[in-house]
Amino acid sequence: MPATRTLPTREAADLIDLTRSLVSKELAPRAAEAESEERFPRDVFLTLGRAGLLGLPYSEEYGGGGQPYEVYLQALEEIATVWSSVAVGVSVHALSCYGLAAYGTEEQRREWLPDMLGGELLGAYCLSEPHAGSDPAAMRTRAVRGGDHYVLNGAKAWTTHGGHADFYTVMARTSDHRSRGISCFLIPADTPGLTAAAPERKMGLTGSTTATMHLEDVRVPAHRRIGEEGQGLSIALSSLDSGRLGIAAVATGLAQGALDHAVRYAQERETFGKPIIEHQGLAFVLADMAAAVESARATTLAAARLRDHGLPFTTEASIAKLVATDNAMKVTTDAVQVLGGYGYTRDFPVERYMREAKVMQIFEGTNQIQRMVISRALTRPARGGITVVGE
Repeated sequence: MPATRTLPTREAADLIDLTRSLVSKELAPRAAEAESEERFPRDVFLTLGRAGLLGLPYSEEYGGGGQPYEVYLQALEEIATVWSSVAVGVSVHALSCYGLAAYGTEEQRREWLPDMLGGELLGAYCLSEPHAGSDPAAMRTRAVRGGDHYVLNGAKAWTTHGGHADFYTVMARTSDHRSRGISCFLIPADTPGLTAAAPERKMGLTGSTTATMHLEDVRVPAHRRIGEEGQGLSIALSSLDSGRLGIAAVATGLAQGALDHAVRYAQERETFGKPIIEHQGLAFVLADMAAAVESARATTLAAARLRDHGLPFTTEASIAKLVATDNAMKVTTDAVQVLGGYGYTRDFPVERYMREAKVMQIFEGTNQIQRMVISRALTRPARGGITVVGE
C-alpha cells in the first residue's frame, strides 16, 4: 500500500500524486523486462524530465521544480518503489547538476541548466577511480591548463549512465595538493577522447548502466570549469551529502516495494486453513519490516528538513544513508523469506529487490564510511541548541 505522507503544500501533494500515477502507468509495466534484459531505459528519463521530475530540488528560474528536498525525496521514493534503477538514475542526475547549480556562474547556469533540468540532457557523475573510491582525494585523473583549455587524462570508475549520458560532471586533479588540488569540469559526452568501457556486469540494478569512463587528451574549454580551480573536492563532498539523502530515499522506496509484495503474498497464501499473515511468527516478521521502512523514511526526511532550513546536515545525511540502506537489505531479505521458495525465483520481484539493495550499502560512500563520518562527529563539540523554523 502507498506510504502515508505529510507534505508542506497542496502543490507538493499534487506532485506526489502525479508521480504515483506516472510510475504506475509508465514504469511498473516495464521494470521487470528491462532489468531481465539489462536494457537501459533512456526514454524513461525523457518522460520524467518532461513531467518535471528530474529537476525538482532546483530553482524554477533555471527550469527546475523549486521544491524543497523533503518533497523531492518523497517523489524519488515513489519511483524506487517499482524501479530502483530509474530512481538511482534520477538521484545521480540530480547529483550531476549540483555543482553547476550551487557553484556555477550565472552565465553557466543560464546556458546549461535548463536542458539538464528539463530532461533533454542526462547527466553522469565522475568522482571515483579504480584505486580511489572511499578516498577521493587520492584521485589521479589530471587536468593540465594550457591557454583557454584544460587537457584531461585518466579514468573514472563506477560511472552511472556511463556511455549513455549527455554530459559528465568530472573531478580531476589540477595540482598535487591533496585537498585543494582538485577541480570540477562539465564535459559534453561527444567531446573527443572521452569514451566508455564495456558496462560492468552487476548483481543488481541491471537496467542501470555502470561503466568506467576513459579520458585521453580530452580538451575542455576553461569556461567549462565549475567553481574555482582547486575547489572540486569541496564541491564533491558537498554534493555527496545531498546524494546520500537521494540514495536513502531510493533504499526506502525499494524496501516499501518489497514490503508491499510480501504483505500481498501473505494475505493470499494459506497454510493450515488460514492466510499466513495470521500466523504470529510471520506476522511479526512483517511488523518488523514495516517498522524498518517507517524508521528509514523518518530518518531520511528529518535530515532533508535540516537541509531545507539551511542547517548543517552532513552527519544526519550519513545516518539516513546508513539506516535506510541497512534496513533495505534486511527488509528485502525478509521479503524473500516470506515468499518462501517462490521468493527465490524470478517469477516474483523480491529476489531482484534483494539484489538491488546490496549495492545501496556500498555506493555514495560505503556504510563503513558513514559510520566513520558519524563517529567523528561525536568527537566534536555538540551542536545542540534549538532552531525555530518559520520565524
